[in-house]
Amino acid sequence: MDVFDELLGGVRGKGTVFGRSVLWPPWSLRFTDCAYLTLCVPLRGAGWIVPEGGTPLRVEVGEAAIVRGPAPFVFTDDPERAAGAAVRDVHWSGETGGERVPVGETDGPTVLMAAVYDVQAAVPQRLLRVLPPALVVTDEHDCAPLRDYLEAQIAGPGPGRQTVLDRLLDWLLVCTLRDWFDRPEAEPPKWYGALGDEVAGPALRAMHEDPAHPWTTAELADRAGVSRTTLAKRFTELVGESPVAYLTEWRMTLAADLLVRPELTVGAVARRVGYADAFGFSAAFKRLRGESPSAYRRDAPDARRNQEAPAG
Repeated sequence: MDVFDELLGGVRGKGTVFGRSVLWPPWSLRFTDCAYLTLCVPLRGAGWIVPEGGTPLRVEVGEAAIVRGPAPFVFTDDPERAAGAAVRDVHWSGETGGERVPVGETDGPTVLMAAVYDVQAAVPQRLLRVLPPALVVTDEHDCAPLRDYLEAQIAGPGPGRQTVLDRLLDWLLVCTLRDWFDRPEAEPPKWYGALGDEVAGPALRAMHEDPAHPWTTAELADRAGVSRTTLAKRFTELVGESPVAYLTEWRMTLAADLLVRPELTVGAVARRVGYADAFGFSAAFKRLRGESPSAYRRDAPDARRNQEAPAG
C-alpha cells in the first residue's frame, strides 16, 4: 500500500457534516464546529478564509481551502469585518444536532460548500498535524463539472445521495492535501520527503507494509540494496531518527488506534504491532506516549467527547 494512501485512508466524511450556503454581501460566517479539518470550496463567487489569529487567505472558484482546527475561523467577503458584530456563528456538525447554514436562494453571487472532518485517529494525524492553520490550493484540472454536480447533489434529494456526497468530498479533500504537499511552500514531515529516496524509501515502505515483522537495520538495508552502515546514516540524515526508532514510533501510532477497539485486548494489540508479549509493548508505549496502554484506552472515549463538544 502507498504510504500516503495508508495515512489518509481513515479520513472519512460522515453523513451530515457538510452544508451549502448561498451568500449575499455583506456576509461573514464563523465556523464553530471545533473540527480537526474543514474543507471549503466556493461553487460560485469568492471569499476570504480568516483563521483565528492568522493571515486572511483569498479562495475563489477553482480553488479549495482546508482549515485545521479546532479553533474557529471566519469565511467572509471582507476580512476587515471578520471580528465584527455582524459575524454569524454557524455549526454544521450533525452528531451534535447543530444548526445548518440556511440555504437561501440558489442564484446568489457566492455559493460555499463546506465539509467538516473530526479526525481522531492517530495514523492520519501523523501527516495532518504538520498542516498550516489554513491553506488554499488551486485545482490544476478543470473540475467545473464536478462542482456543478456537487451543488446539484447538495441541493436536491436522490437515491444514495449521502453516500455519493461523502465519497466525492473525501476525494476532493485527499486531492487537495496531495496537491498541497507537492507545493514548494509546504513543509511535510521529514519521512514524507524521504519516501522518494532510493536508500531510505525502500526501508520506510517495508516498515509500513509489515510493521509487525521483526525488522532489523541489516534486513532493512538488504531491502534497500545497501550496507547496514549506509542505510543507518542516510535514513537518520533524512528522517531525523534511526530506522529502529522510526519503526517503534510507527508501531505505537498504529497501536493507539487499535487500543480504542474494545474487542482487542492489550496483548492482541501488542502482537499486531510486532511485540511477542504485552509487557514489552506496554513499556514502549508508555515511553513514547506518556501513559500505559490501559490508561490510554480508558481515557480515549473522554478525549473523543471533548473533541466533539462545540466551542463556547
